[in-house]
Amino acid sequence: MIGYYLHHQGSGHRRRATAVARRARHHVTGLGSGPAPKGWPGDWVELARDDDPAVDPEGADVTARGVLHWVPLHHRGLLRRHAQLLAWLEQDRPELLVVDVSVEVSLLARLCGVPVVVGGMPGRRADAVHALAYDVAEAVLAPWPAGAHPLEDWPARWRVKTWEVGGISAMPDAVPSSDAAPSADAAPSSDGTLAPAAAGVTTGSGGSGRQVLVLWGHGGEPLRPEQLQEARSATPGWTWVVRGGGHPSSPDLSAELSRADVVVCHGGQGAVADVALARRPAVVLAQERPFDEQVATAAAVSRLGIAATGHGWPEGARWPGLLSRALELGGPGWARWGTDGAAATAAGHLDALADSLARRARGDGSGPGTTPGAVVGEGVGRGA
Repeated sequence: MIGYYLHHQGSGHRRRATAVARRARHHVTGLGSGPAPKGWPGDWVELARDDDPAVDPEGADVTARGVLHWVPLHHRGLLRRHAQLLAWLEQDRPELLVVDVSVEVSLLARLCGVPVVVGGMPGRRADAVHALAYDVAEAVLAPWPAGAHPLEDWPARWRVKTWEVGGISAMPDAVPSSDAAPSADAAPSSDGTLAPAAAGVTTGSGGSGRQVLVLWGHGGEPLRPEQLQEARSATPGWTWVVRGGGHPSSPDLSAELSRADVVVCHGGQGAVADVALARRPAVVLAQERPFDEQVATAAAVSRLGIAATGHGWPEGARWPGLLSRALELGGPGWARWGTDGAAATAAGHLDALADSLARRARGDGSGPGTTPGAVVGEGVGRGA
């Protein structure tokens, strides 16, 4: 049995975990806020919210004077959430708990003697709070390709137990065809308004020319109408299809990716992995996130020469150059992001570690002092 804790900020954690859980050999129980993600393959424990009712960060000392990330004083939802986690750990006794991501949940489980695998995150993570979780973890599951993020500021004790498995996409492990014909319902009506089936679609003056697909996140700032209007006005001949960021989600992401000439996405790991799997020319825009997570991902994409990049939503005058740069780079470079089979690779690591831990619990596995993560393979890299 493997437990999988999912943070509720954004949708990337939920989609990534579902992709991994569906490929695991062990039974996987998910734990998180709200109902189970679409397609979740196992049991699901819906946890109380630790941010409802709303919290005054200063008055509630949410960081315990900088020692943790989120432990608001006297919050009933937080207490109930942790009580639910403890009850489940005692009842189901998992071989390990994957935590994507929460320092507090990682520590809570390990204090109960439950081995933990922590979801690795790009950006500045060498602070004392993250160190608590990374130090107690048996392994760090990093959903990016080996070498994408320089880990010089990570101590060797973290690097040796890090699994860089490649970008984990929630889409099927097959590259969509780029020859798919545009859908008839992806065009605006003749009077310039949007038909219900075409919500999220706007066009430049060129009408049915090339297409931009915008994939924006649910955990950050929504796209403002004036921002989209500036981009549209600056790029005649391009049709703009917008998903997320206050617009409807995609009814068929694989199909929409396949017919986009350029994809514009935020720098979240899930969105980047989806674009990488589809091998589409892209513009990756880093949104503001704690610890510069998306800035680090955009920098990695730029360093590898895969896609055009930027920070925030660019001014209208920059869009022609960004789209041209994306077309110039093309889509094949995304193969370097290692998405093919990444979810299965991650699941394989978790299955092997769970088996090793079960053997150790029975007394016929690795001896004292052996790092369980090393059973799968030592060192940083996809094969680690």
